This record gives sequence, C-alpha cells and structure tokens, in this order.
Amino acid sequence: MRIASLGSGSGGNATLVDTGDGIIMIDCGFSVVEVERRLERLSCSLDDIAAILVTHEHSDHLGGVGSISLKKNLPVYLTHGTAQRLTDRHSATAQIIHADQPFELHGVSIHPVPVPHDAREPVQFVFSKTGFKLGVLTDLGSLTAHIMDLYRGCQMLLVEANHDLEMLMNGPYPVSLKKRVGGRWGHLNNQQTAEFVRLVNGEANLQTLVIGHISKQNNHLDRVKACLSPVIGGIDQIHYALQDSPLDWVSCEVHQEKKSA
Repeated sequence: MRIASLGSGSGGNATLVDTGDGIIMIDCGFSVVEVERRLERLSCSLDDIAAILVTHEHSDHLGGVGSISLKKNLPVYLTHGTAQRLTDRHSATAQIIHADQPFELHGVSIHPVPVPHDAREPVQFVFSKTGFKLGVLTDLGSLTAHIMDLYRGCQMLLVEANHDLEMLMNGPYPVSLKKRVGGRWGHLNNQQTAEFVRLVNGEANLQTLVIGHISKQNNHLDRVKACLSPVIGGIDQIHYALQDSPLDWVSCEVHQEKKSA
C-alpha cells in the first residue's frame, strides 16, 4: 500500500490510499476543479479514484465529496451520523458503515475507528492487508485506550499534529474557539501526537510516519519537528502533509527484522 495527500488542514483535506487494487480517497474538502488540479500533480485523475471514505461532516472534510461522487458516480462510505449532512441528490451513492465494524474494499480490510471529536458520528480508519497495517488518524481531541490498541503495530501512519499549546493560547482565536480546538473533542496538540507515536510504536513496527492537519495559525513546522524528535528514532521515513500543496505518493517496504526489534 501507499499513501498521498492532496492537502491537509482546516482549508481542506483529501488523502489517497492506493491498496494495489484501487485508489481510495479519504475525505474531500476541495472543489472538483481543485481536486483535479492537485491530482494532476500526482500523475492521477478522478478516473483513478474507486471510492470515497468520509471521516466526519465538517466542511473541510465533506465539502467536495458530493460533487466528486456525482461527477464520477463513486460510492461514498460514511457513518449514519455523517450521512445526515449529505443532501438528497448527493446521497444516492452513500454506503453506511458502522464504527468498529470492519469491511472489505478493494483488497483491504478497513476498520472504522470511533474518535472523540465534535461531530455527529466521527470515525478514522485503519487499513490491513496481508500483514501490512496503515493507519489514518486526524481530527480528535484525546486518545482513548481503544484507539491506542487499534493503531498499535502500524507500519505506516498518518496522524495529525494540529497545534502547539502555547501558540494556540497566545494566538488570535476567540476564547471559545481556543477551548474547542484544545479540548477533549477538538484536535491533538504536538505533545499528544508525540506521545501517541511513542506508545503505538513500542515494538518498532512503524517505518513511515506522515504528520498532517498542521494549523497555519496555531503551529509551526519547527515546533512539530522539535516535539517529535525524541520519539522518531528508527522510523525510516518522516513526511509532512501540508495545506497548500500535495504530498506525493509515499510507499513503505516491510522490513521483517523490525518485527523482532
């Protein structure tokens, strides 16, 4: 499997997972025109997309899903709560999924993971295929034991490092928004992300790490890197999925010796 990002942040999100049997898009917060432009930079087109998974209903994740689905008649997999935000004309291709009920799609098993976020029925996703495990985890304010268990052992992981606590508290957001972003139902800060990476990589399985959903207002790449520095030793590849430009395809070759490290 391999992963790419068309963009990651509050201005729009879209992640691509190539299973080897098809390309699955996770979320789409961009217009059709913008998606096509960004796909072209990855030498892809909408014709290459086989299905769309949706994590939750916020516009930076759901905003472009209906238009993309209509244009290419793509199936859209999302929870019942998230589906309530689809309009009637966009709901024809909706396939309802349920948290903690894995399903098969284009050669992989996909586990929808329930997460604490201020949305109706948000989930994130873990992909498994013949011993390989890829996790995508953004838009959550706190880490549960259940989340830790499901993401432990991933060889490839995309996880958010949304904000630096000091920058958020001293930044321009109103107090109510600061509480939302920094609260249990908001987004992970740099320290939470570093601790998550440390704990889920306890057996040194993680080989490729992608950091995404980095806030332009409340974080800085230098702060993210400094916070992660103590926990990323031994990880082969570190990448950063940013808002304004795509992250090209990232692959991961499983090294058998790491399983006994």
